[in-house]
Amino acid sequence: MTGQFIDLSLWQLLLALGLVLVAGGCSCYLHLGLGRDLLIGTLRSVSQLFILGYVLTLVFGHPSVWISLAIFIIMIGSAVHIIKGRVGEREVPVAFPVFISMFLSYLLISVLVTGVIVGAKPWWRPDYFIPLAGMIVGNSMTALSISLERLFADLHARRQEIEMQLCLGASSAEAGRPFAREAIKAGMIPSINSMMGVGIVFIPGMMTGQILSGTDPMVAIRYQIIVMVMLTASTALGSVLVIFLTVKRCFGANHALVFQHK
Repeated sequence: MTGQFIDLSLWQLLLALGLVLVAGGCSCYLHLGLGRDLLIGTLRSVSQLFILGYVLTLVFGHPSVWISLAIFIIMIGSAVHIIKGRVGEREVPVAFPVFISMFLSYLLISVLVTGVIVGAKPWWRPDYFIPLAGMIVGNSMTALSISLERLFADLHARRQEIEMQLCLGASSAEAGRPFAREAIKAGMIPSINSMMGVGIVFIPGMMTGQILSGTDPMVAIRYQIIVMVMLTASTALGSVLVIFLTVKRCFGANHALVFQHK
């Protein structure tokens, strides 16, 4: 029966949190040393989600374009910080290219989806714009991290080949273009795999949440289709922008690689 959902009490939530003990037990039994990380991760996730719930309740009750955009920028800034920490390269600054790429591409996709495809009025309506933008930003972190890691790994591993091309007269753009393509491809593969497996291998989280809250499954499916193509488009656009902006920073004014010899 659709249209009904089961509310959860505090005791039910605590019971669910007890499931993390399974992961903790595996860590202890195999001496993985992940007990502290599991504890901190659980506490952080619970506290952050409760804080988010109170913030969203306040924001939804007092809608404002400036508040919606401010939250969007905060989400991007947090994602940039996480991506910067994951990328091991320290000789090429990535924070600025990542921020600019995410802001431009994800704002474009978010406005297009909420204002045009979904038809929310106004386009910055927080109960649509913030969740959809949040999914875009959150989903992209892994893709951009993979793309950047692949780019830097290939540039380091094939440095001699690149320097030979530069010596033969190739520009930095020409020498770096093949590596940029491979990096973008690596970042897009997870999104493409998700599109291939959705509905057969797994039921996405958004669709599951809507169904559990009582939404008609056919309505949930339509929203999930929009989300899947939205995430794929945003991943592609974000990866292209961040990689091509970063590649330029990998070469100096004389078209030489900026990496130190190891």
